[in-house]
Amino acid sequence: MFVDKTHVFIKAGNGGHGHVSFRREKFVDRGGPDGGDGGKGGDVIFVASRNQNTLSRFRFQKRLVAQDGEDGGKQRCRGKSGEDIIVEVPIGTMLLGIAGDVIADLAQDDARVVVAIGGQGGYGNAHFKSSTRQAPQIAEKGEPGQEFELDLELKLIADVGLVGLPNAGKSTLLAALSNAHPEINNYPFTTLTPNLGVVAMPGNTSLLFADIPGLIEGAAEGKGLGDDFLRHIERTLVILHLIDATLIDVREAYKTIQAELKAYKTDLTARPQIIVLNKTEDMSKTAVSQLKTLIRSVSPPKSPIIAISAEARQGLAPLLRRITVLVNREKTRQAHQPADETAQLPVWRLPDDTNTWKVERLADGFTVSGNKIERFAARTDPDNPASLYRLRDIMKKMGILHELIRQGIKAGQPIVVGERTIRY
Repeated sequence: MFVDKTHVFIKAGNGGHGHVSFRREKFVDRGGPDGGDGGKGGDVIFVASRNQNTLSRFRFQKRLVAQDGEDGGKQRCRGKSGEDIIVEVPIGTMLLGIAGDVIADLAQDDARVVVAIGGQGGYGNAHFKSSTRQAPQIAEKGEPGQEFELDLELKLIADVGLVGLPNAGKSTLLAALSNAHPEINNYPFTTLTPNLGVVAMPGNTSLLFADIPGLIEGAAEGKGLGDDFLRHIERTLVILHLIDATLIDVREAYKTIQAELKAYKTDLTARPQIIVLNKTEDMSKTAVSQLKTLIRSVSPPKSPIIAISAEARQGLAPLLRRITVLVNREKTRQAHQPADETAQLPVWRLPDDTNTWKVERLADGFTVSGNKIERFAARTDPDNPASLYRLRDIMKKMGILHELIRQGIKAGQPIVVGERTIRY
């Protein structure tokens, strides 16, 4: 089943907890702390793969969760890091945030992006040994991994996109040119999902064709099959506009499709386009010439118009030659086009680890926000008095306690730091 849109939940692995333990060996007095650190949680990594062509696997696999890091152990044993989860998606998949912002566009084979970063493991008590703290009872909790929801949207990447009214013969042409076997019948909307076909070309090269389901008037506004499949034309180099030559008004058929391509959120009429009159096997040269003249009266002057019969395999060689010229010309143009620095995607990463913080008064207590202090709070064990005292000491060194006292905090009032609540 072809699926080109889906919604998933992403969860990176949590970091493992640090360990509290002390060295215990015969004839070794006061061996000291030897609790190991927790392991890092696994990341969630998306990879574009040519072996995938649909998002159908995510119909039932809605949760993508990486492995948690293991807790630290005795004798300074560090916990094992959680395994990353590698998510393979088709080339051309876009990763969108809930607000519609583009996180990544995997438009090339083997392109990859770390979408969710696993949490760091907590320090064991061996990490806190000092001359004044020779028997620390402190061990940090592991940081939680990033988690959020994503929309996945596939836009097929093809050299040539076939468009036209229903029953124009797009599937028949694709089957005649390529190795594809689309459903072909004499009724509208035979094709309900995009079909891909590889067309072998001279010189051991090939072109990728995409058959886009039939459009009707109002498709850009959601009529018929709607504009769900128009997005697949956005990445094609050349548009092949098929028109049924047996229609009463071929000009109106041409204008209908052009209007829908123009009404789409991205004006697709600016793409290089070849107009193809199909089903001309029973027509005379004079009739075909008249049809070309009719189309020429409403089409751009330089748009090539070619007459073929996909079913009878007539006129396909000249069509392929013209397609090859336009595709190569477009590839050359794009290769020499300067990169748009403003179009680069933002890097998906954790917020900067800065010392900035902010204290706000609540109805009963205070809240402290800031990336660094919130990360310290997340790694604090709320059931360990020594660990809570360390957090209080950090807040004192950062100047947070001084600000709380200045704002009039009283003994016993709660202080909310991230997801932790402590008492003053």
